[in-house]
Amino acid sequence: MNQALYILPEIVLTVGGILVMLADAMMAKPSSRKPLGWLAVLVSIAALAASLWQYQLPAGTAYFGVVQIDAFSVFFHVLIAGIVLASLLITLDAVTPTTEALGELFALFLFGAVGMMLMSSAVELLLVFVALEISSISTYIMAGFRRRSGKSPESALKYFLLGSFATAFFLYGIALVFGATDSTRIGDIAAAVSAAVAGAQVSPLLYIGLAMIVVGLGFKVSAAPFHVWTPDVYEGAPSPVVALMSTGPKVAAFAVLLRISFGAFPLLRGHWLPILWWLAVASMTIGNLGALRQRSVKRMLAYSSIAHAGYILVAFTALSREGVAAASFYAVAYAAMNVGIFAIISHVGGYDDRLTLIDDFRGLVWRSPLLGAAMGFFLISLIGIPFTGGFFGKFYVFSAAIHSGMVGLAIIGLINSGIAAFYYLRVAAAVFSRPSESSPIHAVTPAGFALLCALFLTVAATLILGIAPGGILAGARDAAATYPSATSPAPVPAAESALR
Repeated sequence: MNQALYILPEIVLTVGGILVMLADAMMAKPSSRKPLGWLAVLVSIAALAASLWQYQLPAGTAYFGVVQIDAFSVFFHVLIAGIVLASLLITLDAVTPTTEALGELFALFLFGAVGMMLMSSAVELLLVFVALEISSISTYIMAGFRRRSGKSPESALKYFLLGSFATAFFLYGIALVFGATDSTRIGDIAAAVSAAVAGAQVSPLLYIGLAMIVVGLGFKVSAAPFHVWTPDVYEGAPSPVVALMSTGPKVAAFAVLLRISFGAFPLLRGHWLPILWWLAVASMTIGNLGALRQRSVKRMLAYSSIAHAGYILVAFTALSREGVAAASFYAVAYAAMNVGIFAIISHVGGYDDRLTLIDDFRGLVWRSPLLGAAMGFFLISLIGIPFTGGFFGKFYVFSAAIHSGMVGLAIIGLINSGIAAFYYLRVAAAVFSRPSESSPIHAVTPAGFALLCALFLTVAATLILGIAPGGILAGARDAAATYPSATSPAPVPAAESALR
């Protein structure tokens, strides 16, 4: 079989990004670049179709075994393609025909998606590193795309410096793992670890390397205590860009973390489990407590994303296929509701983010019933109210933890969900309250076709995940079945006491 079929979505996105750049160079400077955005949308739809088509391919590797196509990688390919499609539609609504360097922005969306997809299908750590850099460089540039704004370049610089520092941790971790196992392929690493454990000769380099890899990926998913970049970058970057960077790279990084923990180091779970346990607790607690103090919606959602990273990490501690499936399902639910709420923030505040305070959204439902109702729907989903994707996402995550004996961690998660309700409801109360004469929202521009498409996709996904989650959950379980080492253990009541 042609090996190119195993990276077909990446090829589509790469060719599409090149076409956008070439077309941008050939267009007259005063002309509108919005048609290039629609070209990028068509490319993302083609990538989504190619990802869905990959389900019929037999599972296997390509290009000397560095890329693997299976239910796991295809699941995340489809999710990333959907995120990029919705983010491009939001961008098309937010920008104006005169916004500078639009062609470059649309191309960066596509090139960033190439790195994210490669991260989810790579089974060779050096390829993971290359894919991570492709994704990161694109998002670094997009974070500072509003060149005439003071906050945007500042956020890009902070993102770049801290991101480079975390990447160094990740790369050095790979080097140490290679020194201990003589390989950077996930399958070979697992075999070497198995032999070392059987002979009771596990090298200390392996433990240090694994810890450094977790640190590098912890930054990418904005898990505490590696979260310090998140509020400033979310606040300074354009809202359409935040819709992508808060979901796409995070989803890809979680896919890598799942592959590494359950694919390469399943026999060392006794060592990485305590790390992820404490990361989950710290992320949920610091994220939710930090969000309580915020007056800016974007900074509040930044701390919220830290907390949601903690919820996904709870699923890792289940040490089972159920946990892998719960983490994958929650990634879909979080992506749908987070992209959706940033679509509304982007439209109301504009590309320049003129309105980002909670009080700025007071009376939104009276000014624009469609946008206000949609924002309220996404907020209750983020809380975890029944009949929304957020509810079933948390339900599956906490159920997986409880079934594995992590009852205390599940209780901590539930308490944090209660804390989160305070700041989400504070925004909802502002949205549904009657506007005052001094309200900054006097008139909201009617939603355009692109925004309506983005809202339809995100609302429909969040609703379907809340009332008929069976299809997505089945796909998540198929993805989890890729890892036979992730067996479903019997409940272990003493598991958490051992961690402490």
